[in-house]
Formats: sequence, structure tokens, C-alpha cells
Amino acid sequence: MTMVPQVVEAMQTVLTTAADEAARASGFRQRRSKLGGAAFAQALVFGCLGHPHTRLEDLAQTAAAAGVAVYPQALDQRFTPQAADYLQRVLAAAVAQVIAAEPVAVPLLRRFAGVVIEDSTSVALPDALGDAWPGCRGGGADAQGTQAAIKFQVRLDCLDGRMTGPLPVPGAAGDQRSALATADLPAGALRIADLGYFDLDTFAALQRRGVYWLTRWQPGTSLFTGDGQAVALLPYLRSQQRRLVEVAVHLGARHRLPCRLLAFRVPRHVADKRRRRLRKKAQKKGKQPSAEQLALCAWNLFLTSVPQALADAAAVSVLARLRWQIELLFKLWKSDACIDEVRSRKPWRVLCEVFAKMIAVVVQHWLLLVGCWQYTGRSLRKAAGAIRPMALALASGLGERAWVQRCIDVIERCLRVAAKINRRRAQPTSHQLLQHPTVLGEEV
Repeated sequence: MTMVPQVVEAMQTVLTTAADEAARASGFRQRRSKLGGAAFAQALVFGCLGHPHTRLEDLAQTAAAAGVAVYPQALDQRFTPQAADYLQRVLAAAVAQVIAAEPVAVPLLRRFAGVVIEDSTSVALPDALGDAWPGCRGGGADAQGTQAAIKFQVRLDCLDGRMTGPLPVPGAAGDQRSALATADLPAGALRIADLGYFDLDTFAALQRRGVYWLTRWQPGTSLFTGDGQAVALLPYLRSQQRRLVEVAVHLGARHRLPCRLLAFRVPRHVADKRRRRLRKKAQKKGKQPSAEQLALCAWNLFLTSVPQALADAAAVSVLARLRWQIELLFKLWKSDACIDEVRSRKPWRVLCEVFAKMIAVVVQHWLLLVGCWQYTGRSLRKAAGAIRPMALALASGLGERAWVQRCIDVIERCLRVAAKINRRRAQPTSHQLLQHPTVLGEEV
């Protein structure tokens, strides 16, 4: 069954009915204002979708396309705390929509009930918003050294493209305790997350529910053999002459979770690059990396509960690379959708535009699922570029189901030719490697 009707209904529900309800609940709606309800959300969302480097003139033009003639100055006056609350509610309504494509035809991924990646991306905010959205305050990388930041937690299923989130939390919030970290996954699914989500309690809960997990090794985490003997990781690896080391271990001094340790030796130039980066990072803190830390730079170290019969070492190596797919999604949001770039310095306008752009990238993701998710070789960046020119057309007839469906049909046809990428021999893409898994000594 085609996804187009589902996407049409989601867009209309979120940007009309849900938007009007959010306007009333937030106190944003004003009787005399033309932009007191859904029209404001439509102007901002489609304006940001079509013009990432958003100007007030672009938003006013989009509002006119949606049927509300308003001057740019009038729009500027509507960026208030109530407007930010309103748009945050609309974002929640968009996130609540469950849109999934047909699972991609990749045998390795289809071995699982889902292959989900979890991560977060942060956006710096003006310091005046620090009470509502506290950043890391100490100049941490997530908050880019500001007093205020907003972090968006995201889960992406590489199998059917289903996206959970983006869920906004304060920039200072830790990833381990995010709502997504404890959200249910079906038995037989695989969860892949970076070290920010490394938590033995979470891994234990996943295993009890029959959910597999894959993570990098967290330095300092205890490993044990099946008979309870502690594993001294570096001496053990030094005793191995092979490029690939695989062994059954138990993880954690208290949890003793049964899993597999896979160690892939990396090329010398990769190890040297890591050591330079490690020294530079330690130097900023006035420290020196230990000899053990420097030595372990020569290995990619993974822990997984996936049994060997379901994914051998080569398959695990390729699955671990999927973590970069969500990084590419974040790059698309920041480099192309410009979620962290706002022309104004007014705090509430900045926050309103951030929420509007996040709603826009959710709508964009729905359209990507319709138009190109089924292609194993695809460029989301190329696809997003083909979607952008249709934003004004979508805004002009959002209330008419047939019109929106025709617009999406046009987008789908465009993405068939615009989104595909060529196969590469020298540096295979992740999708090529998923088709023919091989062990790589690269950074993953």
C-alpha cells in the first residue's frame, strides 16, 4: 500500500487540527490576529522547509501562499514565549505520528525486527534562555560554550526509516537517561548507540526483553571470562597476532552480561590519527593520556549481544558503521536545513525558529520515506534539495487533500532520479557493504 495517503493525513492533522489545538492550549491564539492558529505554524514550517536561511520576508511570502497576507514586521511581533510553547506542542504532535516505509531489501538488516540507532544533536540558544533550556555552562562541546542549549534525542530505524523524535530536552541533560533509552523495542530488534548511551542497566533490560544491542567498549568497563576470571584487555590483545579477535565475555563487575567482544586491528595511520586526537583532547584539560589509552587506539572494540549465528564478525563490523547514518541525518539538518542558524538575536524568535525547523525536518523525513527510502543507494541530501522547491506549493493548498497528494506525487517522481547515488569501488558506501559485509580497519 502506498504511503502517500498516510503522509497527507499526517501533514494535514499536525499543521491544521493539532496546530489549532496547540494554539489554544498555549495561549498563543489571539482573536484579532490573522496568525493566531494553524496559519502561523504553516508559514514557519513551510517557510523554513523552502528557505533554510530564513528571512522574515520568506515567512511572509509563505503565509501569503497559505492564504494569510501579513507584513514581515507583524510576523516578528508574534515571536513570544507563548509562540515557542505553541510550536513545541506542534512538534510533539508531529513526533507522535508513526510513519514507516516498506523495509529495505537488505538481507542483513531483515534478520532483525528493527535496526535502530539512537543519538542526539544540540543547538545553542541565546543565554537569556538559560533558565528554561540550561546548557552545559562549562563550555562543553554539546552546548558550544553557551549558557543555554537545546538537545534533540532521536531514534532512527535503518530498516523501515521510522523516526522517533526529535524529542527536545535541555542541553545539559545526559543521554543515558533519555526517554528513548528506555523506550520499548520489539523482541528481535537491534539497538546501536554511541558511548554516551553506554549503560549496563539498559543493556540488561534490553536482553530481558529479547532485544539485541551493539556498542563500542567503554574504557574502564570490566570484562570476565565464562568462569569468572577478569580479562586484562590490553595484555590479552597484545598476545593476539590476528587482525580480528572474537571472544565470549561477561560484561560488568555486577551485571556479568553475556556478550561477544570483537576487536578489529586498524591500520597504523588510523591509530596514529586517533593518538594525536587523544593527546590534543587531554592537553586541553591539562592532562596526558595513559599508555594504555594510546595502545588501545590500535583497535576497534565492540561488544554485542547478537549471537554469532545471526551476525558474524564481518556483519558486526558493517552494522557498527550504521551509527554514522544518524550522524549524516544530523548533518543534513544542520548543514542543509540550518536548524542551528537564525538571523535574529532575539531569544524567543531564535527558539521559535528552532522548533519550526525541527517540525520542517520531520515533514521532510516523511517525504523522504515516500520518495526514496526503498532505494538501497540513496543520498538524503540530494533528495532534500529536490523537496525544497515544493514547500510553497504544499503551503498553498494544505487544506485540500487532492492537491497535497499531487504535490507528493511530484516529489516522489523527482526523488526517483534525484536521490540515487552511484556505486563506489574504492570506498564502498554503507549500503554496498550491507549487501556484502566485510571486515574493515577503518574508524567506526
